[in-house]
Amino acid sequence: MNSSDFLLLQALSCLLLLLTGISNAELKSEEYQTYIVHMDSSHKPATFLTHESWHRFTLRSLSNPADGEGTFLYSYSHVMQGFSARLTPSQLAEIEKSPAHIGTYRESFGKLFTTHSPNKGLIAAGRKISTEYDYDSARDFFGHGTHTSSTAAGSYVLGANHFGYARGTARGVAPAAHVAMYKVLFATDTEESAATDVLAGMDQAIADGVDIMSLSLGFTQTPYFNDVIAIASLSAMEKNIFVVCAAGNDGAYNSTYNGAPWITTVGAGTLDRSFTATMTLENGLTFEGTSYFPQSIYIEDVPLYYGKSNGSKSICNYGALNRSEVHRKIVLCDNSTTIDVEGQKEELERVGAYAGIFMTDFSLLDPEDYSIPSIVLPTVSGALVREYVANVTAAKVKSMAFLSTNLGVKPAPQVAYFSSRGPDPITPGVLKPDILAPGVDVLAAIAPNKPFMELGKYDLTTDYALYSGTSMSAPHVAGVAALLKNIHPEWNPAAIRSALMTTAYTKDNTRTTMKNQMINLPATPLDFGAGHINPNKAMDPGLIYDMNVQDYVNFLCGLGYTAKQMSAVLRRNQWSCSQEPTDLNYPSITAIFTNKTSSPTTKTFSRVVTNVGDDDSVYQATIEIPKEMRIKVEPRTLSFTKKNQKQGFVISIDIDEDAPTVTYGYLKWIDQHNHTVSSPVVAIKF
Repeated sequence: MNSSDFLLLQALSCLLLLLTGISNAELKSEEYQTYIVHMDSSHKPATFLTHESWHRFTLRSLSNPADGEGTFLYSYSHVMQGFSARLTPSQLAEIEKSPAHIGTYRESFGKLFTTHSPNKGLIAAGRKISTEYDYDSARDFFGHGTHTSSTAAGSYVLGANHFGYARGTARGVAPAAHVAMYKVLFATDTEESAATDVLAGMDQAIADGVDIMSLSLGFTQTPYFNDVIAIASLSAMEKNIFVVCAAGNDGAYNSTYNGAPWITTVGAGTLDRSFTATMTLENGLTFEGTSYFPQSIYIEDVPLYYGKSNGSKSICNYGALNRSEVHRKIVLCDNSTTIDVEGQKEELERVGAYAGIFMTDFSLLDPEDYSIPSIVLPTVSGALVREYVANVTAAKVKSMAFLSTNLGVKPAPQVAYFSSRGPDPITPGVLKPDILAPGVDVLAAIAPNKPFMELGKYDLTTDYALYSGTSMSAPHVAGVAALLKNIHPEWNPAAIRSALMTTAYTKDNTRTTMKNQMINLPATPLDFGAGHINPNKAMDPGLIYDMNVQDYVNFLCGLGYTAKQMSAVLRRNQWSCSQEPTDLNYPSITAIFTNKTSSPTTKTFSRVVTNVGDDDSVYQATIEIPKEMRIKVEPRTLSFTKKNQKQGFVISIDIDEDAPTVTYGYLKWIDQHNHTVSSPVVAIKF
């Protein structure tokens, strides 16, 4: 074909497209995409026995029919009324013209909230506390299993492997719990989970009648009418299901996920436990440092190398070391801002070093990164090793021993460096995370048929491994919630969350405010919420801040959503908003101050507490605040004569003009029966 023929053919093609009214852009736009379609069930004709049959008919009845079997994915009956399917834009546009259409959510992908995770999933604790486990309750929604069920429950239900069955015998928080696993991410996928699959898992969990639902994943923060987890969780809450979610691993402020007030949002804290190795130099100096190297080995009389005459070699920079100099030697790597410890370790592996000594005060190595014998020393200790090796002709490590477990480590707990912090990006007026729970180096069951890490030339598999992330802390709270539900079956989700929050502690084992692990300074409620979970205290909180569905409806009414947006969140056509603005009866109190002149300088909130403690109880208000904050509570005394009796109070908050961006204190109600009901009071300036 010559050039003139080609030009003629191209012109004819363009003419044909113009005659048919179809452009190249329009052709491209008709590609299939996956959507979640929210439908109004009141429009379902009575001729359809099930919602799914109606949903499939809707697809088949389009003017450009969608293949019901080929494009249909799921029908949802509990998290919302609707379905998911692969549709073209024109098909979707036709559906959206239907009076039954409420909303459309394009497929989105959530993140798993472990720092590194080969195992993914969604779990929910079952209806009754039982030592039995029915493997037919393990459902696949294109998923792979979970490392989190071991944290929540334990016995007989620890994790799941590629074949979809549970295994393991370690104990978790509620070891007698009956756990159902809804797997929403397959092992061969990326570490992202599809919203369509997550909704299917949650929908089935509600249908199965679970009491607790735990999600260790999250989607990009959006308004609640576009947030599929928020919508599905509200539906679960209406059915008295306690929903607990991981707060996220972004580590930054204003980065919390799953912050809807009907969800209990959990951050991650450290444990008072460390894993260490011990090293003794030829001169007799002995050091203890962090190590997760999994082999119990003992190293003796090995030469020690340090590139003292070369700055790049001293920090073990990429490509800096020579195999002939360091092969089969222990190498000291200096602290550096140029290369991290992971990069230094990879350099040592490249040149065949026997072992590594890394100097840093903050290592991001995960347990599976310790693929060669390694010890991480604080810079103060490392400086002594560096001084020794720099002044000795033939430096040696006399001994190096792996692996020890130390308990009672101080300070602990700390807020993990990766744990997402508030204020919540969607509703900063609701303090998130709600609470902190253990989320660092948690022993969890994992898939034993998938390599956990490389160890030299070999792949290491194991039934259990240490994992970190808010995905590990959320199941701790799920387990405690299961215990509370068993002890107090009359408590609704709001009561359970209140008990967890008002009994939490904020002091570490040095009796000072918990530290922010990232900066080693005192943390704030934006880091830890109400504090660290205290299961035993939560059993008997004294007072609770109760809420029901209408409270959340009133909350949503105050957000200024349109009728269609409200309908999308509430999954109904009719609702009633309170005539007067009302405060959400939340166990924490957050006041937002702005620099606008019209903004009031004093913020006032009302709360109602319910007595779940002793019949005759008298609570006195105690206020703990910094000098930049002023709090007034009326009345200062709450008297109860019987259980389930309610009393209200009003709290007013004011701060100085020059107060810091975040100011906080505590309101504590204390009675004569040793109950302390604590609420963080946070003032944020925007």
